[in-house]
Amino acid sequence: MRELTDGTFGAGIAEGLHLVEFGARWCPPCRVVEPVLEELDRELPGLVVSRVDVDASPAVARDARIMSAPTLNLYRDGELVAQSVGARPKSRLVTWLEPHL
Repeated sequence: MRELTDGTFGAGIAEGLHLVEFGARWCPPCRVVEPVLEELDRELPGLVVSRVDVDASPAVARDARIMSAPTLNLYRDGELVAQSVGARPKSRLVTWLEPHL
């Protein structure tokens, strides 16, 4: 998984399909979902999985209107196409992602 920041976010999601986890190091549900996201990053070709630490990159979190951690935003060519709030098991995340793959 890649780490995106205030300075790299826009270019980082500009082209292709990107799943971005907005979370924080102190967030227990974020730590639970990260191994699942790492699996999805390896298993789903054509999907780039990244994370944004909302404490280290507050401008990106503000602009994306993130109100809860973890929040998963799915972007296609820089445009938000779907959002999921909270930790989800892998099977539910795959079902959520399938229409966009």
